[in-house]
This record gives sequence, C-alpha cells and structure tokens, in this order.
Amino acid sequence: TQYCQQPQIRCLSRVLTILSPSLSPDSQALQESGEQAHWCVVAYWEEKTRVGRLYSVQEPSLDIFYDLPQGNGFCLGQLCSENKSQLVQMVRSKIGYGIQLTREQDGVWVYNRSCYPIFIKSATLDNPDSRTLLVHKVFPGFSIKAFDFDKAYSLQRPNDHEFTQQPRTGFTVQISFVKGWGQCYTRQFISSCPCWLEVIFNTR
Repeated sequence: TQYCQQPQIRCLSRVLTILSPSLSPDSQALQESGEQAHWCVVAYWEEKTRVGRLYSVQEPSLDIFYDLPQGNGFCLGQLCSENKSQLVQMVRSKIGYGIQLTREQDGVWVYNRSCYPIFIKSATLDNPDSRTLLVHKVFPGFSIKAFDFDKAYSLQRPNDHEFTQQPRTGFTVQISFVKGWGQCYTRQFISSCPCWLEVIFNTR
C-alpha cells in the first residue's frame, strides 16, 4: 500500500458552507443507542438522495465497491436506485473496486482502489485553526489517513457555522467518487456530486 503524501494531494478546495444533508434519524439512532459492536456506519448517496440503508461496520477493514465480486464488503451495485441521471450512471460505472476503509491504531485510512480519483472531506485533515474544511483529492493507488479519533475529540471550532449547526461533523468523513466539489469545481456542495459516501464514526 502506498500512502498519499502532500504532493499527491494536488487540489485542496475550501468548502464554503455546509456540504451534506443532515444526518438521517436512523444514523442518529445508531449514534445514540450505545451500541458497542460497530466503529462506524456508511451511507451511500446519489446527489441529494440516500440509496439503501446504513451499513454498519464491525470488522477493522471494509471494502466498498460497485459491481465487482470482492467477497465480504459493501456492494453499492446491490442497492436499489431509481436515479435515471446519465451522469450518476456514468460515475457508478467508474466506481469499480472503489475504496477500502481500515481502522488502524493511529486512525482510519482510506485506500483508493479504483481507477479514478476520490475526494475526501474530514475535520481531522485540517489545521485546527482553519475556519473551513478542506476537500482532499486522492489519486488511484494511494491512501490517506482520513480520520484521527484523538484529534476529533480535541477539535473546537466555536466560529465554524458547520460545527455549531451539526455537532457530529467532527466525527463524519465524506467521500465522493470521480467528481470533486468545492472552490476548484463547478459543484460547491457534496450533495451535488453524483455518487458519494458519508462515513459516521461511533463516538462511544
């Protein structure tokens, strides 16, 4: 596995406002139920619509792919989607091997197994003094430490509208396939991306 260093993350886009829809009631219930078995849950979105139910993750590593038989993992192609957009269908076809989420001692790593870039927003990738969250581009074959539990607990952003409106933002990572969002792109919000993931970490 190759780890993504700063030169490979070529575009750091500043996010202007809240990027994702509010967490759904069932994701909040999972967060508040005190369940100890899972360390995160994954939601798959197509633009502003969540497709399928939340995927609860207990194993230390999870492969998220589209329609390639990969054994145990989260197969997005099995989810029932009614989206007819040609762009969504095109991006779906490019997800392929997708990504691998791995929880390690130093945090959660995301490995890009696909043939196209992925884009990641995480509070723990930023400078603690930053007023906005950044979007990081990760090229095929590279990994990035997308989340640090210790750092997430220590984050304090009293002036950040996103954090004051959504307290769990510090424990959520957003990942889009193929298409980016933010200042460098025509899409300002992740909810405008064709296919994307929301990874919600268990804070208990």
